[in-house]
Amino acid sequence: MTLSKIRIVFTTLGLLATGSAFAQQPDYITSLNASNHWVDSVFKKLNRKHKVSQLFFIRAHTNKGKAYEDSVAKVIKKEQPGGLVFFQGGPVRQAALTNNYQKLSPIPLLIAMDGEWGLGMRLDSTISYPYQMTLGAIQDENLIKQMGREVAYDFKRLGMHINFAPVVDVNNNPNNPVINYRSFGDDKYKVALRSIAYMQGMQEAGLITSAKHFPGHGDTNVDSHYDLPLLNFSKQRLDTLEEYPFKQAIQAGISGIMVAHMSIPALDATKNLPSSLSKPIVTGLLRDSLGFKGLIFSDAMEMKGVVKYFPDGEADLRAFMAGNDVIELSQNSCRAIRKIKVAVRHGDIPEAELDAKVKRVLTAKYFAGLAAYQPARADSISQNLNRSEAKELVQKLSDAAITLLQDNVLQQYNPLLKTALISIGVNAATPYQQELAKTYTNSTLFTLEKTASAAQVNKLLSDVRGYSQIIVGVHDTRLRPQSKLDFNADVKNAIVQLAAYPHSVVSLFANPYTLAGMPGIEKAGALLMGYQKDDWMQRAATKVITGQLSPSGKLPVTVNAFFVNGSGISTSKSAM
Repeated sequence: MTLSKIRIVFTTLGLLATGSAFAQQPDYITSLNASNHWVDSVFKKLNRKHKVSQLFFIRAHTNKGKAYEDSVAKVIKKEQPGGLVFFQGGPVRQAALTNNYQKLSPIPLLIAMDGEWGLGMRLDSTISYPYQMTLGAIQDENLIKQMGREVAYDFKRLGMHINFAPVVDVNNNPNNPVINYRSFGDDKYKVALRSIAYMQGMQEAGLITSAKHFPGHGDTNVDSHYDLPLLNFSKQRLDTLEEYPFKQAIQAGISGIMVAHMSIPALDATKNLPSSLSKPIVTGLLRDSLGFKGLIFSDAMEMKGVVKYFPDGEADLRAFMAGNDVIELSQNSCRAIRKIKVAVRHGDIPEAELDAKVKRVLTAKYFAGLAAYQPARADSISQNLNRSEAKELVQKLSDAAITLLQDNVLQQYNPLLKTALISIGVNAATPYQQELAKTYTNSTLFTLEKTASAAQVNKLLSDVRGYSQIIVGVHDTRLRPQSKLDFNADVKNAIVQLAAYPHSVVSLFANPYTLAGMPGIEKAGALLMGYQKDDWMQRAATKVITGQLSPSGKLPVTVNAFFVNGSGISTSKSAM
């Protein structure tokens, strides 16, 4: 039988085995221990090359034009990979392209994406849920679990099966250039609890998840996309801190774990060897010592942190031999498949090891429903993905995250007094100001750009001196909130001066670590941490200021002596 005929036969087998509807196993880890006629039937039809190809996931986009899309289609037809990882583009285009790509593959493809904050991390015209650092402030883990369910719905609506999330790294380095706001915080216990809540929500809704970046990328100062980070800590430190959330996720039944590209001498002293290529780390630690039974994904194999020292396909071969099940985003998958196939033929890799990996991938396909594959529906995608229930949840999450770090003035605020509503870092009025103006009707709106001149700063400070109440919003409008504001020194100084005014209220819509770069901001009459720039967070802050919301968020990281992990005031009534 040719591979081109496999899809029809195996789809029929899936239906015959389970009746008219596809019966999914209760969870992926449990399904690995069950006999599976579909998996066995597919496996028996694969030659060695096609076994190896099932372990490769290749890159896909919907924003790079027809020629790029055709080039991916050519790889699918030639190499028959196990899956795709989608990046930037649009949801309608992605659903259509996924359906087309699935038609080209004899065995249905697993479709994956990095959706740490949902589809909005990669796709336009879709909802972005809060970043994990923002979620780290939330005290109700059920809300995070609910978010996981909604994210799973979105993924499945577009025909996707795997979310490379959650990030379970403990971000204990404020200057971390690659994890940072993507982490739930710097407390390993809280990170584990919130990671598991997010994972459980996704998995209970049928999505395969992958905790990352094992054994922990939170205390690095190098981005592994560009170079190889060094994690130079003792084995005991790694065991008790970095690895802790991964251990908890494994016990909770997480279906996948992604291995980072880092040099970790305490676990493998081989010079310049990334953890993703280390058998003592991937197999010895993760698979054997920690007892992880699920899918092990390499981080992207095109990253400089891995190919810098292992070029020309050597990294792919070593990743396979180290114990990874899925080789993600090889620089050249055709070359890599050939190298691994030769290594198996020569006996450098046991055939049984290859077979075990392939069966884990095929079981994931069965779990994902691919034994009875159905294309993604083309109708109503935009309406489904931008449903009112999801938007309401984003606002609930934002309301639950907003953190009141200090308050000496809100109870005395009077909506009738002359009030300056100031937004800094922007060039137009913000939702924060517009919402506040509905309550503070005797108000004037001011804006100050992040590059404002000293003269512009001085004018603003002079203009607001006659106001009885000053409410300030600090807005980091960059796509990703970094640890330091990119405002000039005069603008940062203006924020501190405004905070020192009597009866000032300051809301920071930025990374919480930016507090450290504005010494004196702790003098504000009231200080709110909003974590990110989004309208949802701005509305949450206005609710606190106007007394419509009792804040419950707690700071998920320690910034300095003034602002430590767990800081946050809960009030029954904030204002008016």
